[in-house]
Amino acid sequence: MGLWAHLAAQDVSGRIAGTATDAAAGTPLQGVEVRLVQDSSVVMGGLTDASGSYTLEKVPVGRYTLAFQFASYRSRMVPDVVVQSAKTVVVDAGMEEMVVEVKSVTIEASKAGEAQNEMATVSARAFSVSEAERYAGSRGDPARMASNFAGVQGTDDTRNDLVIRGNSPLGVNYRLDGVNIPNPNHFAITGSAGGPVGMLNNKVLASSDFFTGAFPAEFGNSLSGTFDLKFRKGITQRHEFTLQAGIFGAEATGEGPLGKANASGQRASYLFNLRYATLSFFSAAGIDIGTTAIPKYQDAAFKVNVPLKKGAELSFFGLGGNSKIDFVVSDDEKKDAREIFASGTRDEYFRAGMGVAGTRLTLLNGSKGIFRATLAYSLEHVNMNQFDVWRHAMGADSLFVLDSITRNMGFRGNLHKALSHFYYRHKLNARHGFQTGVTVDGYYQQLHDSIVFTQGNVQNWNHRMDYDGLQFLLQPYFQWRYNASERLNFNAGLHGQVFTLNRNSMAIEPRAGLKWAVSDKQSINFGTGLHSQLQPYYIYFQQLPDTNLRYTRHNVDLGFSRSLHFVLGHDAFLGKYLRTRVEVYYQHLFQAPVDTFASSFSMLNQGSGFDRYFPGKLVNDGTGRNIGAELTVEKFFSHNWFVLATASVFDSKYQGSDGRTYHTDFNSSFVANLLGTKEFSWGKKRKVTLGIGGKVTYAGGKRYSPLDTLASIALADEVVQDSLRNTLQFPNYFRIDLKLYYRINAAKLTHEIGFDFVNLTGQQNLLRLQYVGGTQVFAPVNQIGFLPIFYYRVNFAVGGGKGD
Repeated sequence: MGLWAHLAAQDVSGRIAGTATDAAAGTPLQGVEVRLVQDSSVVMGGLTDASGSYTLEKVPVGRYTLAFQFASYRSRMVPDVVVQSAKTVVVDAGMEEMVVEVKSVTIEASKAGEAQNEMATVSARAFSVSEAERYAGSRGDPARMASNFAGVQGTDDTRNDLVIRGNSPLGVNYRLDGVNIPNPNHFAITGSAGGPVGMLNNKVLASSDFFTGAFPAEFGNSLSGTFDLKFRKGITQRHEFTLQAGIFGAEATGEGPLGKANASGQRASYLFNLRYATLSFFSAAGIDIGTTAIPKYQDAAFKVNVPLKKGAELSFFGLGGNSKIDFVVSDDEKKDAREIFASGTRDEYFRAGMGVAGTRLTLLNGSKGIFRATLAYSLEHVNMNQFDVWRHAMGADSLFVLDSITRNMGFRGNLHKALSHFYYRHKLNARHGFQTGVTVDGYYQQLHDSIVFTQGNVQNWNHRMDYDGLQFLLQPYFQWRYNASERLNFNAGLHGQVFTLNRNSMAIEPRAGLKWAVSDKQSINFGTGLHSQLQPYYIYFQQLPDTNLRYTRHNVDLGFSRSLHFVLGHDAFLGKYLRTRVEVYYQHLFQAPVDTFASSFSMLNQGSGFDRYFPGKLVNDGTGRNIGAELTVEKFFSHNWFVLATASVFDSKYQGSDGRTYHTDFNSSFVANLLGTKEFSWGKKRKVTLGIGGKVTYAGGKRYSPLDTLASIALADEVVQDSLRNTLQFPNYFRIDLKLYYRINAAKLTHEIGFDFVNLTGQQNLLRLQYVGGTQVFAPVNQIGFLPIFYYRVNFAVGGGKGD
């Protein structure tokens, strides 16, 4: 303890920096008064400059509230600002102009958790980096963090799929700095929206928004949810770095100024994160992660921001990563090891990756308007090869003898995208504002897939995909906001969507929202809208041979899947830091692809797990509906603790082409989360912090179908009884997570060590039933058991000039 005591005795301080902007116009505000408050006392203060920026220097380590005040604007108060010695805390504030200016102004609490997007009235939630750090079991992954919010299921330990209100994870769209990006997860299967490990790192994210329904008109190509992510700007006061090592690998983060200040005193900045991981430690330590194979992955993210004249900015950003894993069961000499992620009878070789890089130009139209143009390019690739392993057991020890290895399947998919988003945002006055824009995404696809099929004793190759081609997805939109009074706000908009592949993929989607502040502490909110989404792109280009063995693409004419959302909510602030939110919703889904013959198949069930699906001819005749109620009770972080409790009850049904109504795969009926964290600080000026957090999840079990034993044996794979689709349900899901971290601040240096104990009690939650080849056995496969995660992190600063 001698080193820690020596470090704790040093005189340490940190920084707070950020910008204040007009929430409606997005333009900077000069002269905003920024005050730092602790225990009702003002510690220090400052003013924003012409660019809306401010910096508070030499801030003692601790936890504060920031208050922003400006004439004719609603004052804001941002709680839970944690200052460390080696990291500059970035706190931005969007401020709303009052419809009727009053003589006396009371500083009100910023409604923590409310979406930053002013057009959002329901089913929207902002999240910050500090939140992601504190949530037990989230592993620093924004998607896993979001699974704690009301209406979202996170009950598959193997993946971070977001099941929102009973919808398929395919209904979620990811957007980064204004453009629609590919699935940002490692080991991602073609056409999916989740994965086992996320590429997004909360160390480079700014506060971002997460939508779970009835989202504003600027968002499209999504049926259930949108992740509107933003990279933050690097700081410009000094160079700061973070090094971290742990069970999941090693990473480095850096940020700081570039070059000299311009005529306005502003400087360019950089921000980057690099991560390399191999999970070989788990195998060496005997920790069960569901596979004996060793996953390997690496990723990187960056942003460079360059201020220009007259408040303009030019930025460059990027995100990308690669992953690979090999399941080689042919090397096993004894009984197959437990494999959650693969079959126990095949060698499988998997490679995947994605990357996106772009640039964004921001121009100001005085103090009332802002124009942004974003151009980007992305690439996602997946390569899979499978080989059937034929062997037999011999001897009392059931040792395996390898007979032969034959190739079963090969897939190579590349999707190139040219991405763009142009928009103009303008505030006419305190009552009226609008935003209009268009996203144009060009898709160049290279899809090649072949699989062996057997007829009698003859094996042939079925070329399921063989396509190279280009299409465009155009999405223009317009949205308008009207503040009828200080208590009544209304917004409306139109979103258009056109996919150039066929004539069936066009839609016009009206959206609307209403917020009525019944009092200073309560509001009633309503949102509705039509939404459309493409099918997973490879579905369009699957092909089947006709009677003359000529291949035709049987689903190239499919249209969008569509949904109509209705959401009604009530928000209440029961104190300075306590909020409750209740929402009820109804979602009607239609034009979902189903079979042309009578069956239970629907695309509404697809999109989770690691399997691709190859249906026959589909038509847009399927329907579905989701109905439910959600409750959130949240005590925001204050007095060194927070609690979040969420509960959802829902019913998710659909109709197949047979006209019968079924439970969707995601209709677990209910989910509840309880999580919280308590921090303890001590030492001189409370520079040492111990955090203890926990999480409990309880949810309905996954739906599943009785298996057809004879058909499964014949095909050597699971075949369900179609007429009994999802009539059975696994036992309820239960999990406890525990998070511990210890942090100490020194001069320009912060150390932190942490442990995240996932599934602390080793609960055996069922994942699926797996066919055991050559038998009549369907073995239960459990999810990941107890998973201990460790990390050590050090933050340090270099240079910095005044204030250090």
